[in-house]
Amino acid sequence: MYWEDGAQITAPKDKEIINEVLNVKEYSEIKTMNKEDAIKQGLYNEIGKEIDDRYIEEVKKQSLNMDIVKEMADDIKIVYTPLHGTGNIPVRRVLSELGFKNVYVVPEQEMPNGDFPTVSYPNPEDPKAFELALKLAKEKDADVVLATDPDADRLGVYAKDPKTKNYVSFTGNMSALLIAEYILSEKKKRNMIPANGAIVSTIVSSNMTKAISDEYGIKLIETLTGFKFIGEQIKFFEQDNSYEYLFGFEESYGCLAGTHARDKDSVVAVMLLCEAAAFYKKQGITLWEQMLNIYEKYGYYRETLSTITLKGIDGSEKIKAIIENLRNNPCEKIGDFKVVEIRDYKEKKTINLITGEKGVTTLPESNVLYYALENDAWCCARPSGTEPKIKFYMGVKENTMEDANKKLEELKTAMLKICE
Repeated sequence: MYWEDGAQITAPKDKEIINEVLNVKEYSEIKTMNKEDAIKQGLYNEIGKEIDDRYIEEVKKQSLNMDIVKEMADDIKIVYTPLHGTGNIPVRRVLSELGFKNVYVVPEQEMPNGDFPTVSYPNPEDPKAFELALKLAKEKDADVVLATDPDADRLGVYAKDPKTKNYVSFTGNMSALLIAEYILSEKKKRNMIPANGAIVSTIVSSNMTKAISDEYGIKLIETLTGFKFIGEQIKFFEQDNSYEYLFGFEESYGCLAGTHARDKDSVVAVMLLCEAAAFYKKQGITLWEQMLNIYEKYGYYRETLSTITLKGIDGSEKIKAIIENLRNNPCEKIGDFKVVEIRDYKEKKTINLITGEKGVTTLPESNVLYYALENDAWCCARPSGTEPKIKFYMGVKENTMEDANKKLEELKTAMLKICE
């Protein structure tokens, strides 16, 4: 559900709406209206070609190097799958209008189909969703392989490693930060970064975001998990003229460049990622090699997510017990990682375990515990509000990919051991 600013509803509107729903005791009380009357009163509007055209034009305004796209159009090969969803037409249209010529759509997954016959789970986070796309990519020798989820707001990415000739999977953090670095570095060349520029991310997204924002002299604003909070920040910026939104993302494969939308938008993400592929290919490198360049520049930030699922009534109680045990027995160490600060977003308080200094959180109340660890590592525990699950987000920073992956696995093992 979206509000008048174009973003998903947030507090207090969410509670106000559900209270109205709960106040309905009899279905017969619900007001109805026929379609013709609704049209006459302006309560029913179909979104058609006019809005499509305006949307595509707004997306294209985010392009930074359209001339390079046209120059490299014959050399870039893109494999794309909409996973039987809604992305096929807008994605192909915007790539075509930018000038890309070699866009290969996975034929078995091109047409909309709510049964999703070729995948068990139409999620671009799932490697199995890429099986047909990667097969086509090898046939076409593609530079980049892309998948959008059924409602086309999230983007999954594979890019070729020229050394191994294999395709490497990008996490949501990786693809978003590659886009962010591309946007900001190109805007810096043109002196287009405003003094009050801001990037918006969530507390469970990569800490590299802070390093990038520092590099380009922009504000980093963190929100709770959920893109609705990122969209809400755009509204706040417009209301108080505090910041100018430059980019926003969350680790779960969703990002937004521009303010034409107030939710994650894979169409603009596809466009910018493909443009970046053309831009870097002109320099003789692939997107994967550019990602390695970014790691070398800022450090090897690596992140992962682990979920504990405990079904049934007992499972739900066990989940509550895990989070309460963590809350009531603060960790001073997680494995070999020393805890620097604990942020309890439910109790709205923070404590620095090094200095003993106490503070308050500024985000909305949420049953989330965040551990800032030494050496820019971190871990966050968040129970699901709808399922008997508890999610552990975590990240590390090291000087090499090998060390980062090793430390991340150690952190994951240590965190899960605490919860046994």
